[in-house]
Amino acid sequence: MIQQQYIDSGILEAYVMGSASDEEVKELMYMKATYPEVKFALQQLEVDMEHIAQHMAISPPARTWNKISESIDELMVRPKDNPEQYQTDREDRNFKNFNGRTDNGPQYIEVESESSHMKIHKSWKWVFAAVFVLGKIFLGCAIYFYLENRQAQLKINELNTELRQIKK
Repeated sequence: MIQQQYIDSGILEAYVMGSASDEEVKELMYMKATYPEVKFALQQLEVDMEHIAQHMAISPPARTWNKISESIDELMVRPKDNPEQYQTDREDRNFKNFNGRTDNGPQYIEVESESSHMKIHKSWKWVFAAVFVLGKIFLGCAIYFYLENRQAQLKINELNTELRQIKK
């Protein structure tokens, strides 16, 4: 009975997610060693979380591993750096780069991209669609009320003209 209450308390989930405090971890280790039900529940939870993580994983682009491998190969082939290459020039505060040249201003790293498209989670697509539709509805309402206001202004001007004619 105590074991089931402990399992239902949420401490196992906090432990698996890494958000349990030190005291909770110690208590969990004690309960795990004492009660086989807690140990079994923890193992099942870990298996379930691993299963969820595998199903929600996003696979990297096809050439990613090749790029990483090439970068590692390049680092291993590169000669050892000489610390004197990175000395500062006191007069104009320029830094010498690994080629021995001095560069002024900030340095930028070029980033390559496979495509210019942004990838978003599927649930956000509905949010963007809803915002788009609401934008169109609000635009339609704004145009409608603008035209109604313009028509009302014309009617008021006509009535003012008639009122002036009647007063004369």
